[in-house]
Amino acid sequence: MIAIVAVISELIDGFGTALQPKYLLYCAVGVLLGTAVGVLPGIGPALTIALLLPVTYDVEATGAFIMFAGIYYGGMYGGSTTSILLNTPGEAASVVTALEGFQMAKRGRGGPALATAAIGSFVAGTIGTVIITFVGPAASRVVKLFQPADYFALMILAFTSVGALVGRSALRGMISLTLGLFVGLVGFDEINGQARYVFGESHLQGGISVVLLAVGLFAVGETLYVASHRDTGGDEIIPVRGKLWLSGDDLRRSWKPWLRGTALGFPLGMLPTGGAEVPTFLSYGLEKRLSKHRDEFGNGAIEGVAGPEAANNAAFAGVLVPLLTLALPTSATAAIMLTAFQRYGIQPGPSLFTEQAPLLWALIASMYVGNVMLVVLNLPLVRLWVKLLEIPKPLLYSAILVFACLGVFSAARSTYDLYLMIGVGTLGYLMRMFDIPVAPMIVGLMLGPVMESQLSRALSISQGDPSVFVTRPASVVILALAVLAVAAPHLPRLFRLMRGEDAGSRLVLGDADAD
Repeated sequence: MIAIVAVISELIDGFGTALQPKYLLYCAVGVLLGTAVGVLPGIGPALTIALLLPVTYDVEATGAFIMFAGIYYGGMYGGSTTSILLNTPGEAASVVTALEGFQMAKRGRGGPALATAAIGSFVAGTIGTVIITFVGPAASRVVKLFQPADYFALMILAFTSVGALVGRSALRGMISLTLGLFVGLVGFDEINGQARYVFGESHLQGGISVVLLAVGLFAVGETLYVASHRDTGGDEIIPVRGKLWLSGDDLRRSWKPWLRGTALGFPLGMLPTGGAEVPTFLSYGLEKRLSKHRDEFGNGAIEGVAGPEAANNAAFAGVLVPLLTLALPTSATAAIMLTAFQRYGIQPGPSLFTEQAPLLWALIASMYVGNVMLVVLNLPLVRLWVKLLEIPKPLLYSAILVFACLGVFSAARSTYDLYLMIGVGTLGYLMRMFDIPVAPMIVGLMLGPVMESQLSRALSISQGDPSVFVTRPASVVILALAVLAVAAPHLPRLFRLMRGEDAGSRLVLGDADAD
């Protein structure tokens, strides 16, 4: 009870900061900018925050993170607009929304589809923030008991989960992760201080920054990909008809999917599975199974919009728990936010809730405010967001490329970084061409050096005895979860084979492995 009172007291202090005019402005800018980048295909929150990092060095940490958080959950919401009205998801997590939302818009129900997406995002985001408010401090106290062996096991879990579960193929995910781990080794070894993999280049001795890697992969890689796949045909935008609100029947059909989507999105967002894509698909499948209106699925069922959109925004809140308590990014955007913390000399982890309490509670309070802003600002401005799609793609992506170059150059005043960014962008383009996800590469770069450091510390404490990783209960449980993460995608096919199904099942298993 005392702990709950203390949390509420801290949250009230956070609201005292977040409700100041300048921080409200930062929150509004973040929400609006995030919604805009969510609407535009291929320009997600990770790219936006990476581009803004070099130009926000003079902004105080509290204002910067309030804005970055607004960009993140604004981007989660913004993708629903084009999914519903254009059948073109702005964000990968909004792909599921397009399945039913676009059909609703074609039937003249675009207004209710947008409304259930907005209100579902508000409900899920608010519930997720409440959970963070009370779970975050408790989780940080538990994490303080972790030893280096436990942290090493946690890194293994993150790598196996991201590599195995992100993208359509475990092999492609592992390729991306391996590339990230290699890039993370470039520069001085933190243990013995020796330079490695610098190939005689003094510019590489400090390592390759996550910002440069992210801007190269997302901005340059995406620009090259769009330029090579230029589509001169225009997509028809379905106008919003009717009121931007829900009828009584729509509300009755939406509120349970909102809650179920939240229940799926938050815990799955905490896991290193790459963000909101997994819970949105699971939410859609669950609603299709439970709905009394199954015949409408595929033709505009409102449950198919309400559930996935709630799961989408709840996943963002879930991502923040391991990021703030463990310094563990479970998505590309979370990895960029971790870099932002480090740029300000702040290290997320178990001590964050005590050492940076004013900043952290102001950030959490701003999330309550930002969720209200999402509803208040975005529904009236929906026609403005759709207008953004009329910007010619060559002009849009050229501007992004110019801004990326300016941002990377301004960070270190180095033309070498520009050349390196172009090289990374070319790699990002090739990864897009071969359908290799980029999120595992970002996570590998961020966590590779951490895993190496924890491995060294664990072996030093145990005097070189490797059994330390399988004798601590916490590390054993975490390593077992890592094995499960690798095996989970293959279990259904394995069960079919064990039941003696025909050779067709074996062929499917072989094809999956061939990827």
